Amino acid sequence: MNSHTESAYSSILLSDRWTDLSVGASCFMCALNTLQTNVSVLDQVQRERSELPELQLQAMRGFLHRTGLTVDKLDHLNIIHVTGTKGKGSTCAFTERILRDYGFRTGFYSSPHLVQVRERIRINGQPISKELFTKYFWEVFSQLDATKDSHGVNMPAYFRFLTILAFHVFLQERVDLAVIEVGIGGAYDCTNIIRKPWVCGISSLGIDHTSILGNTIEEIAWQKAGIFKPGVPVFTVKQLDRPMTVLQDRAKEIGCPLWVCPDLEQYESGAGPLSLGLAGQQQRCNASLALQLSKTWLQRYRQSGLAAPIVENRLVSQATAFKPSPIMVKGLKVTEWPGRTQTLRHGPVTYYLDGAHTTGSMQACVHWFSQEIQQEESSNRGPVIRVLLFNTTGERDSAAMLKLLEPCQFDFAVFCPNITEPITENNADQQNFNVSVENMLTRCLDNQISWQSLSGTETKQGSESELLIKGRLPLLAKTRTHTMVFPCILSALQWISQGRDAVLAAAGSPYLPVQPSITAKAEPLREAAQVSVLVTGSLHLVGGVLKYLDPSLAS
Repeated sequence: MNSHTESAYSSILLSDRWTDLSVGASCFMCALNTLQTNVSVLDQVQRERSELPELQLQAMRGFLHRTGLTVDKLDHLNIIHVTGTKGKGSTCAFTERILRDYGFRTGFYSSPHLVQVRERIRINGQPISKELFTKYFWEVFSQLDATKDSHGVNMPAYFRFLTILAFHVFLQERVDLAVIEVGIGGAYDCTNIIRKPWVCGISSLGIDHTSILGNTIEEIAWQKAGIFKPGVPVFTVKQLDRPMTVLQDRAKEIGCPLWVCPDLEQYESGAGPLSLGLAGQQQRCNASLALQLSKTWLQRYRQSGLAAPIVENRLVSQATAFKPSPIMVKGLKVTEWPGRTQTLRHGPVTYYLDGAHTTGSMQACVHWFSQEIQQEESSNRGPVIRVLLFNTTGERDSAAMLKLLEPCQFDFAVFCPNITEPITENNADQQNFNVSVENMLTRCLDNQISWQSLSGTETKQGSESELLIKGRLPLLAKTRTHTMVFPCILSALQWISQGRDAVLAAAGSPYLPVQPSITAKAEPLREAAQVSVLVTGSLHLVGGVLKYLDPSLAS
């Protein structure tokens, strides 16, 4: 922790200025960001997590105790605990909306956030207010800060802290239930201090976070199944044989019933096929899982929460399709979950946003985008330009995802890091200290090279040019025929839109001095009847784009 940060929040902690919300709000992000793992120690933390994973939950219980909470208190939250590789957030969103529409006061903890950190902690579907976030943030932070000396100057990392904060908020706000999305994995994820959930769910499994969860689908399935609890019913979507076998073995070992959800088409509905508020074929299995989770939670609630519902004495069962109530039907139809198969139309520019970041989720993204763009272009008169805006983070295989995207026939492929704008003070919620700016921009250049290799684009002599942000970011934008790299999200969006998006135009004049050669390359964007932009590869990238496309999210 640097001296400037320490003085910023210690003045609040030591002077009991808890009610001075304007002061608290102005620096809680500064204090929260000190809990991010910086680049120099991230590798060490990952090694410790993989070598001594059981210590992670022990440490989490210690942090919880220091804030005055106990695992026993979490039992009163009536939790629905959901994990998976892809679709777990959407499943949670469907489930929360259904139960909220039944009249229950809901809590919903998810990650990551798109625009503001408050999105991670929701009451009745809405991010908690700045006032409540500030109030509860300092209550938890001060308790941990006051006890750190007696615990080896130990403060929880960013995600651990937010998880503790979410539990604190839900208890203080007296929610009727809490839908909790696992962060990474399951067995050793810090949300897994939950001891007695009412029901658990597992969405589609795939390969991701291999440095933490393992290199095979079986190892990853074992980790995900770590949220199973004795006697607590678990529902899963259909899985491939190998991970399903692991889930079955873990269910037998732990002693819990495991149910496989039916296809959404099997549910009876007097009004025809069930309609979903989230686009994409992959959302149908998430909706089926949400229906089973909601129904099971309601069954237990109607039994006064005294015991889990009686289930068949079999290790794995096929869950029964049922006739959803009108409330369930409506809940599925009106569910919103920004940044996942989301379409925004801004005049002649249409944005397709999906935070797909694994090969499995990218396959689903490509299928969704292809269907949407075919329908969109069939009704257009005049030329249509397709633009890819792409970035990835962490250990993910960018080349494999780009290979899946290549058949979409983009006219431009634009790459940028997850930096919203040059002035970092304006985007504290989206700062990431886990990777350096240089590494982020180098990765963008690597992605550009991968795309050129896939698309057969050849570098032309003298085609390189630099776009600099003076005094801020050291790197550049290099042109390769129809590919470009920009140093921030706003500069990329402003170049793509060419002033034709009124919402983006309100963000002000471009930060970057655009050179004539780059302006010339944008001529098709200025003349097209329609510009279709797919934003994908990273939820953080999608969040940075939404900050400008939907200003209400940043208000």
